[in-house]
Amino acid sequence: MRTAAELFAEHGYDATGIADLLARTGISRGAFYYHIDSKETLLFEISRDQVEYMNAVAAEIVAGTGSAAEKVRLMARALIRNISEHRAEWTVFFREFSALTGARREQILLARDQYEQYWREVLEDGAKSGEFIAVTPLHVKGILGMLNYTYLWINPQGALGPEDLADTFVDLLLYGLQAQVRG
Repeated sequence: MRTAAELFAEHGYDATGIADLLARTGISRGAFYYHIDSKETLLFEISRDQVEYMNAVAAEIVAGTGSAAEKVRLMARALIRNISEHRAEWTVFFREFSALTGARREQILLARDQYEQYWREVLEDGAKSGEFIAVTPLHVKGILGMLNYTYLWINPQGALGPEDLADTFVDLLLYGLQAQVRG
């Protein structure tokens, strides 16, 4: 799975053949097809694993205690950490999942929508408690876009670790670019 994610991320799903995967892993065609029925199955599994993991993490955070701002920070840290640790998989998810067909595509879209719903819930709870302004779907998409886009440039060995990077984004989200925070 990891090798398939790396190849799909490097060359694209359509440009990567089973022969490329077999050459990189050293497994036989028979062994491959014994365990996996198609290249699309690999794409589905790569995409599903990451989004389902993030849904489980988000569900736990949403159900936990703490302010909405604390939950936003925890969710952002978890997402950026996961993107940093699984950059190839997220690259495949964001760039290639549209190659999925039928029920597989629908399952990924539903899982992605569920993840967005967890964010919406936390942000709406923050608005209800007075921590945040009223939240629209555009706010949610903008926040997730800011965080998700890191898959393109994040460097796991960079000066900022995943949590520091997430905190920088959350501080920007919560406090903006103002020199002084309004009281």
